[in-house]
Amino acid sequence: MIATPLGRIAIEGIKTLASLDPMLYELLAQEYHQQTHTLSLVAASGVAAPSVLTCQGSVATNITTEGYPGKRFHGGCEFVDQIEQLAIERAKAAFNAQYANVQPHSGTSANEIVLFSILKPGDIILGMELNCGGHLTHGSPVSISGSCFRAIGYGVNDEGFIDYEQIAVLSRKFRPKLIIAGASSYPRKIEFVKFRQIADEVGAYLLADISHIAGLVAAGEHESPVDCAHFTTMSTYKQLGGPRGGLILMGKDFDLPSPDGKQTLASMIQRAVFPYFQGTPNLSAISAKACALAIVGTSEFKNWARMVMQDAAALAQHLLDRQYRVLTGGTDNHMVLVDIHARGITGFVAEKALGDCGIIVNKNRIPNDRKDAMTTSGLRLGTNIAASRGMGVEQMAACAGLIDEVLSSTAALSDRTYHLDSGVKQSAQAAVARFCMQFPISGYPILKIPAHERSNLETVG
Repeated sequence: MIATPLGRIAIEGIKTLASLDPMLYELLAQEYHQQTHTLSLVAASGVAAPSVLTCQGSVATNITTEGYPGKRFHGGCEFVDQIEQLAIERAKAAFNAQYANVQPHSGTSANEIVLFSILKPGDIILGMELNCGGHLTHGSPVSISGSCFRAIGYGVNDEGFIDYEQIAVLSRKFRPKLIIAGASSYPRKIEFVKFRQIADEVGAYLLADISHIAGLVAAGEHESPVDCAHFTTMSTYKQLGGPRGGLILMGKDFDLPSPDGKQTLASMIQRAVFPYFQGTPNLSAISAKACALAIVGTSEFKNWARMVMQDAAALAQHLLDRQYRVLTGGTDNHMVLVDIHARGITGFVAEKALGDCGIIVNKNRIPNDRKDAMTTSGLRLGTNIAASRGMGVEQMAACAGLIDEVLSSTAALSDRTYHLDSGVKQSAQAAVARFCMQFPISGYPILKIPAHERSNLETVG
């Protein structure tokens, strides 16, 4: 395979980078080492297969064009046209959609494209409050979505679940033109049918942002919004194993009239992506999306999605058993939210202390959080990458044990300073090293542990 032109150019690229830019090469090598030698429990991350990485770094990068397959503004597009059409058809098949646009550069771009195609400045949108689990593009004041439009926020009830009655009340009061269903840190299933019923009652469009749960939706492990919402958006890298990028999908409403009545909703989105919002598509990223979406359709992917959910449920339960305050008392997806401030430390301290031991997590604000976004009172854990390593529910007990061991040995000196017991740090690092050797990321070779480090491994667990 290496003897083929694609194989040769890949090898030549690596050799040239190492020779002519050793500093950058070494940084990339260190990043690879970090990913293969640490245990990532970051909910917003996933793993791209080597074939996806190959597509992203392919010769499709060299093509500059604008427009869509068969309607380009440059010549020489016969092959990239087929690549993009392949990505479109695979996206539609993966989500049972009637329309797909694969050109958005990110999930954020996909959301903004929808917002700016159907709304005018000052129009009212209703989205989840950032502190309750929403996303910046759902109306946060620090985002263009919250500065160009009048954003009303909905939240969660005292148990941490989406308050659908509040959404209905707010919708009747403010009559939003767009309601956004979706979250970036919400561990329970979202009832898209209820959202659509509310949207229909007040004459609003419904946008479902499934960036975090796209893989679960595609695998049938979560209710699909594609035929409930007018528009469905997502990132392609969190759970789909794709490149950095976004998708916009539509179901049965794709041929409804647009707000101005001059076109369909599908043609409106088509023109909003190009030429209104974006110019040249990233054709290497689109080829990587096509590759990832082919994997999404396999039985192996469905098994992975099931393991993601089983792992998350087990991780949540083991943390509960260790007296951690897990928000909503568990999870229905890949995500586990923990009120870490209840243990006397901040999210910042917890993230840093766990990172010192090779366990990668992210601090996260939680409902009624009194800490700022860079400090936080919570942790957001996710099992996408753990499942990609082949770690099952049995290993989640050990993961929870490691997390507890580290955090119980972390003394907060302030919101952002701490002391971690050196013996615990060393034993946790060794346990993580063992995990990484026992459960490597598929397709990502890992170097064997040097002999002088093996004694540490043998004494752990």
